[in-house]
Amino acid sequence: MKEEVKILVVEDEVHLAQGLLYNLRAEGYSAEIAGDGESALKILASSRIDAMILDVMLPGRDGFSIAAELRSQQNYLPILILTARSRPEDILRGFDAGADDYLAKPFDLAVLLARLNGLLRRMSWHGAPAGGTPALPAVQDKPLSVADVPARFLFAGRTIDFEALELRAPSKTVHLTLMECDLLRYLVCNRGRIVSRKDLLEHVWHVHESTDTRAIDNFMVRLRRYLEDNASSPVFLETIRGVGYRFVPLGEPQPETEDPPQESQSTRLE
Repeated sequence: MKEEVKILVVEDEVHLAQGLLYNLRAEGYSAEIAGDGESALKILASSRIDAMILDVMLPGRDGFSIAAELRSQQNYLPILILTARSRPEDILRGFDAGADDYLAKPFDLAVLLARLNGLLRRMSWHGAPAGGTPALPAVQDKPLSVADVPARFLFAGRTIDFEALELRAPSKTVHLTLMECDLLRYLVCNRGRIVSRKDLLEHVWHVHESTDTRAIDNFMVRLRRYLEDNASSPVFLETIRGVGYRFVPLGEPQPETEDPPQESQSTRLE
């Protein structure tokens, strides 16, 4: 199967790019190099690419802007960003631009290959048939596992299609990135429950540090535009001030818990 997968490496450090090219081909992938963002966009416009390894620090336009442009063009290929900036704020900035995973430099080759394989597996996993769309209650007594979430989750005339990476609402269809799908899947797993920003950082973005970034809030603003009839007056995706968020797929208001989970001041975003 790997021989059918083509990887684009966008990296201006020649020795690193050539090393990645050699090792990807040794792993059985087809691979190509672009030395800057504009060259990468030209290749993507004319060739089929299955995944991209994208350096952040590039001549001219940086990797963040390249990822954001691809997503604005509704190009949803998996993107693994490489960055010397390993602060949570920078990592989440990459995710906010549309990246699906990140790896900080310097990195171990085996780790990069594992991350790339994971992205490709996630793409296959999102597209795997899952036999049916069972009705699920709006509120769970305890969180579901990811494996229990159906391939298509239906609520209030809307469908989150994890197979097609789409969200279909009565008046629109929205294409989703892998990261947006992962975030929605986590919210479905925990529907009706308050999830803190710390939980989202750890379980969706896999960032285990406190941060003052507003990237999570930006993602939620985007999801509200997808889900809600009126994003400024959300029904399905509620903000629990000072704590986090709650996804209520039937739009039924839920009672506040007596002792909602609290976050440290460093992780609180209001």
